Parts: sequence; C-alpha cells; structure tokens
Amino acid sequence: MVTTSNTKLSGLARTLIQTNLLSEDEARAIEAQAYTLKTPFIAQLILSKKLSAQTVAEASAKAFGFPYFNLDAFNQDYLPPKKIDAKLMQANRVMALQVRNNMLFVAISDPTNIHALDSVQFQMGMTISPIVVEDDKLGRWIDKVIAASDTGLKSLNSDTDDDDEFGLDEGNDHVDEHEPQESEVDDAPVVKFLNKMLLDAINIGASDLHFEPYEKFYRVRYRVDGILREITQPPLAIKEKLASRIKVISSMDISEKRIPQDGRMKLVLSKTRTIDFRVSTLPLINGEKIVMRILDPSSATLGIEALGYEPIQKERLLSAVSRPYGLVLVTGPTGSGKTVSLYTCLNILNKPDVNIATAEDPCEIPLAGINQVNVNDKQGLTFAAALKSFLRQDPDIIMIGEIRDLETADMAIKAASTGHMVLSTLHTNDAPSTLTRLLNMGVAPFNIASAVSLITAQRLARRLCKHCKIPMDAPKEALLSLGFIEEDFNEKWQLYKHNPEGCELCNAGYKGRVGIYQVMPVTDAISRIIMQNGTAHDIADQAKREGVNDLRRSGVLKVMQGLTSMEEVEACTNE
Repeated sequence: MVTTSNTKLSGLARTLIQTNLLSEDEARAIEAQAYTLKTPFIAQLILSKKLSAQTVAEASAKAFGFPYFNLDAFNQDYLPPKKIDAKLMQANRVMALQVRNNMLFVAISDPTNIHALDSVQFQMGMTISPIVVEDDKLGRWIDKVIAASDTGLKSLNSDTDDDDEFGLDEGNDHVDEHEPQESEVDDAPVVKFLNKMLLDAINIGASDLHFEPYEKFYRVRYRVDGILREITQPPLAIKEKLASRIKVISSMDISEKRIPQDGRMKLVLSKTRTIDFRVSTLPLINGEKIVMRILDPSSATLGIEALGYEPIQKERLLSAVSRPYGLVLVTGPTGSGKTVSLYTCLNILNKPDVNIATAEDPCEIPLAGINQVNVNDKQGLTFAAALKSFLRQDPDIIMIGEIRDLETADMAIKAASTGHMVLSTLHTNDAPSTLTRLLNMGVAPFNIASAVSLITAQRLARRLCKHCKIPMDAPKEALLSLGFIEEDFNEKWQLYKHNPEGCELCNAGYKGRVGIYQVMPVTDAISRIIMQNGTAHDIADQAKREGVNDLRRSGVLKVMQGLTSMEEVEACTNE
C-alpha cells in the first residue's frame, strides 16, 4: 500500500508546488496514483484534470528557461529523417523536432526528465536542446511518427501493394535452380522500408542512396548537394532481405554475393513521371554495400539556362555543338554533372531531321528520339565497337559516354573529321590538360588540332540558400589572393557566406548546386600550340589571353552574383 506521505515527489511536481499551481497534498496524491498505475506523473496529472496540458507546459518552460512550442503549428514534413528509437520515444515521451548542424531540438513535456534527455543524446550522438510542449499533443505526435517511421519497420502491416510501383527491367533471363524466388524476398516490411527510402530520397533531391552493412549496425545515407548525410539506422537483421529485394527489382543474380554487380530499376511516381535508378552492389566483409544513383530524366530538360553557364560560355558551347562536325569534350571528376550537360546539348539538337546515336556505360537518361546503346565490355560491345557500328548507321550526331583508350579516341576523331558532330567526356582537371591527356593517350597532334572544336571543364558548387545566406565583408587583399581582380572592386556586389544553422528550406545554409565552367574553344592559336607539342600551361596562357575564364575565375563570378560562397569555390576548384 502506497501512501501520499512517503511518495517521492518528482522534479516536475516540486516545480508546480513552488509555482503555486499544485498543493503538496495534491502532488503527492497524483504521484501515488502514477506509481500505482506505472504511468508518468505528468500523464496522470493531466488525466486528473487538476491542470491542463497547456498550463503545465507553459509553467515548466518558464521555470526552467526552455522555449515553449505549440505542436499544432508544427508541419510533419519538417521532421528530421533520423528518428529517435520508438521504445525510447514511448517510454520517455520525447520526440525529435529538428536538426541543425549537430544540434537536435527535442520536444519533451517534462523537462525535469534528465534521464530521457541523456538517453536521447547517447542514442543520437548529438547535442540536445529541449523544447517544452503539451503532453497530450506530444503523445499523439509520437504515435503518428512511430506509425510512419522506419523505426517501426517490424510492426508494419503485411498487406501492401507498393510492389506495383516498380517496373522490372526486361532481358534478364538468368534462372538458377538454387536461386531464391521473388516471393521469398517479397517481405512486406522490407518492401515498405525500401519504397519509403526511395521516395524520401527523391523528395529531398538526393543524387545517390548508400545502404551500408557493418558489424554492429546497418545505415542508410543520402548524397544531397554533393554531401553524404546519414538518414537512418534500420535493424541490422534486414540487410540480407533488403539486398535481395533490391537485386530482384534490379534484375541482378540474387544468389551471387561474392562479386560486384550492376543493375537498373524503375520507380513509377505517376502516369507521367518515372525515375530510373542505377544500382551497384559491392561485397564487403559484413555484407553487400548497395549504391543507387537516381537518374531523373527531367534533369536533361531543364534547359541550358538552368545549368549556370555565363552568357559568353553558353554562346560558345551552343555555337560548337551546332556545327555540322567536330569533337566537343566535357571534362571533370565523377559527379560533376557532365552527363546532364551532354544531355542538355543533345536535347537541344534532338530534332526530327537529325539522327542521334549514343553509346553509354550505362545509359542514364532515356530520351525519345535518340538511339541509345548500353556498352557491354563482356560481350565485346565496347565504346570503340559501338562507334564503328554508328558510322554505318548514317548518324549526324554521336555521343560517347567516355573516351577511355586510344582506340576510342581515334574513332571519335575519325568520326569528327568525316562530317559528324561528336560529343564525349574525359576525366581531367581542366580544359587545357584535356588536350595534353589526348596526346599522352597516343593521339597524333594534328588529329587533335583539326578535330577538337571545344572543351568545357566543370564542377558543381553548392548554392547558397537565398532565404538565410549571411552578408559578409573580407579584406581586399584576401579577395585578390582568392582570384578576384582589381576591376571587380569597381562594380557593386555583395559577398555572402552560408548560415551554419540553416533554415527550414535548406541544408546547413545550402540548397541545390550551381555549375562552374571553363569553356575553351580550340582556336587557330591553340591549334598551333598543340601542333608544336606545347604544354597544358602554354594552352592555358593562350586561352586566358583569348578571354577564357579558368574554373577559379568562373567560381569568383558566381560568388559576386551571390550564388555560392568563396569557401565552396575554393573547395571545388584546383588552385
């Protein structure tokens, strides 16, 4: 038998007594009831109707100096992707509201529950900032979050039709009598979890999804605006079923776990929009890592204005690709937007009176009206072999995914020299070094000088959030050392930096990306330098004399336009 006289008062009960909202007898009576019913004091207090949830929340916030927030005004879309564990939320009545950098804002109705805050901090590994909310509303929100969260994966219902959203690639006729059938991996919770991860990635504008198994945990990360972010840590037990599920819908060999595999899958969002995913598996010591690249066809139809070319750069590029013949090269590291740039050009050139053929590894963006070929080295369909076939197909424009070897380079130059417009990519640091790279591959200087008409190097810099970017000043000497010139200071412009805390519409002060370009036509003067076996420095000096901005200078112009920060330009240009 528990009596009111020996019941230990909670911190919240003592606070309410000190603020004259409860008498000590009332507080002890409610504490005793809560102890007997094994419920939190605050829940029993509101159930007793001695005080309203709003009164308790406002009094607690004032007493402890924490902000008070009305959850009725909260939008579920702003909930952070990484949730607090469901059991922890229910047992301690806490919920993650928002993340800014390494600060997690936590909704809690009893700010004296230090154990709950410590548990959240331990689980999430972040600094905790409590926000006091009404207990009844918090309870409803916790139920809602758990119902929709991937942390409730094991309790999801088994009746789902989400599988109908996916279309499987045709042509995979591999059958193995020991291979598990699709029904064996068609586990409803895994299906729902995967669908949710894909849709969330599309909604926040991610470019890649990483599913990574480790010894003690399993995690999912998204690459957003070029930066990897951890999204969630689902139960480790699902890693095999999830890998099998992804393999099934990507037309891979589900029984093969010892070697890397590549595949493709499709998510149908509506009757008018589908998203393709390029899928790659890699065997690790703790399971298979899976990376999915999101291939959105709409990115190729944005138009060249949306890519970030300066007016003179756009004019040079469009002039080059509009010629009846020549070789246009796009260079840059992996993930710098080369494919989108090429497809934007192809989309401009894609007309009924033009025959366009592409060879890619793999084909990333399907475009109606363009003949696209997937390169398959194992079957002998290399870039060079595809290019030879294209020349027998009466092409006007040819796009080669990448020039990797001398044979492909020679075929591309031959095509460009015999009346075809050829577009391709190379992995080099800037435009001038692309020409020397071709020389190093063994291409004759006179072939390069006569065939290559333009080279564009590019990078992607994170775009400053226009809603929360912060004006800043910097010494003139510092700006000159970073790539500004004296003439810049005669113009009116404002320098900005990102807001580390960000806002509701961005990721730590950045939202989206903008292209930084070096567009270099191969003029007669540059051709002569090539013929004389000049170096990349010689070519760069001549290009600068002809008014071609290098990557750093192009980045500085984006900074002056308020589109990105100097910090971001320094990070993505090689100077």
